Amino acid sequence: MNIKDYISSGIVQSYVLDQADPAERAEFERLCAQYPELIAERKAFEDALEKFALQHAVVPPRQVKDGFLEAIQNPSINQSKVITMEQHSNTPVRKNSGLRFMAAASVVLLIACGWFAYRFYDQSNELRAANKDLQTRLDSSEGTLNKIIDEQNLIKDKNVTVVNMVGSKATPESSANVFWDSASSAVYIMVKNMPRLPSSEQYQLWALIDGQPKSLGVFDSLQNNVILKMENTKKADAFAITIEQKGGTKSPTLEKMQSSGRTKAPL
Repeated sequence: MNIKDYISSGIVQSYVLDQADPAERAEFERLCAQYPELIAERKAFEDALEKFALQHAVVPPRQVKDGFLEAIQNPSINQSKVITMEQHSNTPVRKNSGLRFMAAASVVLLIACGWFAYRFYDQSNELRAANKDLQTRLDSSEGTLNKIIDEQNLIKDKNVTVVNMVGSKATPESSANVFWDSASSAVYIMVKNMPRLPSSEQYQLWALIDGQPKSLGVFDSLQNNVILKMENTKKADAFAITIEQKGGTKSPTLEKMQSSGRTKAPL
């Protein structure tokens, strides 16, 4: 059973106001033993009714209170006097009892309506939050799908040279692919297996041109098999990846070379 739907049906208010039929009351009491939140909802509604009743309590007329106190303190008091006093004091109360009952019923109805409105508002907020979360997931899925499509188009492009980056002797497990578009000079890298680095370090991609290194930017190895856009280069005889301080350096640290690969152009 979805206990939230059950609570929002109004059964709590019907039970507390004694408007539920015997079957509904029995089911409600049985479910209270299973769901603590149902007991909490019932208590909250009862507390709201009690608070309102205390705030709007009607003080009995002074003469009625005095008459009863006199009768208690003086048992021999003339009973007819007490009866007359009670009748006299209760006369306006009887005349207004119907109006007071209607007013009390209206108040209870008002509280019940307010309670339903509060529950509806609360559930509307939950629904909006759920819809927002769903939209975020859809946007994320759409972005992932578009990225996959772009990656497939990049790999199939005849102008793109795929350079397989092989791990160095120090790190033979490191591997990546560089996609170099000779027509647009665009460079992309797809990390396949690169160890996670401390926050103070980053990987840096280099293009080797006529024996001279050119920095193509830095990247973090947070996710594998994700294609990252790097800086463009019109020429490249080979590519290499080194570990540098966060933000990169002007020249590569050869002792920390992770992987390298040649392009189709001869060295």
